[in-house]
Amino acid sequence: MPENSTEVTAAGIARLAGVGRAAVSNWRRRHADFPKPVGGTETSPSFALSEVERWLREQGKLAEVPLRERVWQQLAGHPSGAVPALVHAGCALLLVRDRPTAWLEIAAVSDARMADVLHPALSSLLTTRLGPATADADGDGPVRAVHAPTAEELLPSVPLLRAVAELAGEIGAHQAFEFLLGRQLTANPRQFTLTPPGLAELMAALVRTGGRPARTVLDPATGTGALLCAVSRPDALYAQDADPDLAALSALRLALRSGTDGDAPATVVVRTGDTLRADAFPRLAVDAVLCHPPFNERNWGHDELAYDPRWEYGFPARTESELAWIQHSLAHLREGGTAVLLMPPAAASRRSGRRIRADLLRRGALRAVIALPPGAAPPYGIPLHLWVLRKPGTGVRPSPELLLVDTAEPAESPAAPAGSAAQGGRDRLDWQAVRSAVLDAWEPFDRDGGTGTGRERPGSGRAVPVIELLDDDVDLAPARHLPSPAAGGGPAALTHVRDRLAETLRLTATLTPPPADISGPAHWPLTTVGELARAGALQLRTGGSGTGTAPVLTEHDVLGSAAPSGTLPAGPAAADGPPEEPVLVEPGDVVVPVLGGGSVARVIDEATAGAALGRNLQLLRPDPGALDPWFLAGFLRGTANNRQASSYASTATRLDARRLQLPRLPLAEQQRYGDRFRALATFEDALRLTGRLGGQLVQGMYDGLTDGTITPE
Repeated sequence: MPENSTEVTAAGIARLAGVGRAAVSNWRRRHADFPKPVGGTETSPSFALSEVERWLREQGKLAEVPLRERVWQQLAGHPSGAVPALVHAGCALLLVRDRPTAWLEIAAVSDARMADVLHPALSSLLTTRLGPATADADGDGPVRAVHAPTAEELLPSVPLLRAVAELAGEIGAHQAFEFLLGRQLTANPRQFTLTPPGLAELMAALVRTGGRPARTVLDPATGTGALLCAVSRPDALYAQDADPDLAALSALRLALRSGTDGDAPATVVVRTGDTLRADAFPRLAVDAVLCHPPFNERNWGHDELAYDPRWEYGFPARTESELAWIQHSLAHLREGGTAVLLMPPAAASRRSGRRIRADLLRRGALRAVIALPPGAAPPYGIPLHLWVLRKPGTGVRPSPELLLVDTAEPAESPAAPAGSAAQGGRDRLDWQAVRSAVLDAWEPFDRDGGTGTGRERPGSGRAVPVIELLDDDVDLAPARHLPSPAAGGGPAALTHVRDRLAETLRLTATLTPPPADISGPAHWPLTTVGELARAGALQLRTGGSGTGTAPVLTEHDVLGSAAPSGTLPAGPAAADGPPEEPVLVEPGDVVVPVLGGGSVARVIDEATAGAALGRNLQLLRPDPGALDPWFLAGFLRGTANNRQASSYASTATRLDARRLQLPRLPLAEQQRYGDRFRALATFEDALRLTGRLGGQLVQGMYDGLTDGTITPE
């Protein structure tokens, strides 16, 4: 095998052949001619991709493998690593898109010759699209994020580049790069701090001034370029990142995306370097700055940057790296330009930053602080903030008010079913609702010059006079300054909650099960879910895969008897080929959580039908001619049944649905039990609603009595 041959794991072979890993293990045992391992470990061996492809092709198992999967395996197993291979692929894709004739001529020669002629072609193209290799002619300035790979560096990548060009011919150069980058990010989630697309789009919308898009935009901590990708039709994009790999990927991503909407390609300038210590754009002034900076950094340059001219609003303390990023962003705005930064909530209230916050307010630079729901971006457990800033203009009077918006805890309507409110958390965030709430508050405020004429929304948004905030703490956390919503919507709404509670209590009393006859345990002949599945009496499906637009029934929804609250990943339709189909629930399906060891089973009704089955859930679809769904769900909830079917081998209890037991009863007898189980489920729902309404009424009374909207009488 050549020394630089691409390697692939057993999991990669399974994806190539479209089978499970168990099938690959069987092939290794049964076929003496299966390729031998060339690397890896004893428990996770790797194989030469070329040998594997040849064997699969000879066995007739490679014919239906999508091209994109083969390209990904070549990239993932590249001898230099996936990121350098992805950079080489991005360079080639840029050449394929911008200079297709030159690419065809280059690709017509041998591999060795191709590497030689590709280097000067890429060098010329990268200079045209991304600027000179260094900012200064003498080579001492900031370094361009993407260097032209040498012929020696390109030689191992030539087969990959040919395959990538073929993929671009099928789905487009930009889509091909997005697909490969997306796979790399998904395969290495711990290596990257990502900005979710919904958040990036919201931040890009906030920098529009008077409805006009920003034409020149800077991201000083670009990461993978998600924020700049959300900017609509810019003229120029500038970015910097300390990580050379991220800077290179961001530059290629922006260059390949630019011009795909039919407009002229934007100028793309991406530099590598520590932004605070070595600003690559010291004299740049742009229309807008978008930034998702690193949080809580102590080694940001505090000691060596004490006299930096960027600290116009005060020298940040060592613990206030975020305020350094704020002032860096303001320093790069033209007068009237807008910056939007994602910030940790502590930056709004730490005492060490109060003087800088006060000066930002006095001079009108800080225009809005917006609290986001938990799950908006990593770290997912806390409600992060967006700070919206505006570069003060010469002779322009500072705004007298600061807009505070709180979307961290979306309210739930008293008439809504339990759990129907937007749930905070990763994969469950309703970005459309968050975007509407934020822009509905910001746009009138911005349009009217921050004079407070925008509509005030109790509990969610308010224009606060700056003078009220300039106290000893200068605490800008929205939750501390927004008045609570009127208790439950006001006294009238509380009366409605009380009436619903009384009605639900009467219903609960009616549904309370009658006293049970005392008798000994039944001795039915038993069967298991696994046996019923093998006999065709039911189907077993596992959730958690697929892309699309259907709402997702999550584990949280099943446990709380709530409406589907999750969303499927959008999935690039073109880049990823035909998307994997999610499991959609149907009326009569029984859904059980896999983790936790709790006895919960939910029968799907017409209202929930059509939702996609989420992660950590199993679906049991009974044959209605053989099994009653309520009978099935009821017996699955038995405590003893769950205990004997659960595994306790790890820290998380895991349910093996195939081991759950059911009595063998005629369908008519099943339906008798099913009717009683259905009645118990209705009683349980009434109890749950009673608790929710009771809690809402009690808290509403406390709030009303304490804020004066309700009197003791």
